[in-house]
Amino acid sequence: MKPIVVAVLLTAALVSAGCGTTARARQASGTALGAGVGAVIGSLTANAGQGALLGAAIGSLGGVLMDEYRTGGFGP
Repeated sequence: MKPIVVAVLLTAALVSAGCGTTARARQASGTALGAGVGAVIGSLTANAGQGALLGAAIGSLGGVLMDEYRTGGFGP
């Protein structure tokens, strides 16, 4: 049952990682969502703090990448 929960939470985080209209808003929303999802996943393994930190880092990166994609930063 745990892999299903993890997959659903990761999917939800990735889908909403780029919410916002500015670069800062996208990065902030990605960081917050990543920290929340990381804490939940980390709590399944009795290590919520480490999961939150890792999730925040991944979410922040996701927000930045989503901003680059939406603003056309990738490509020629």
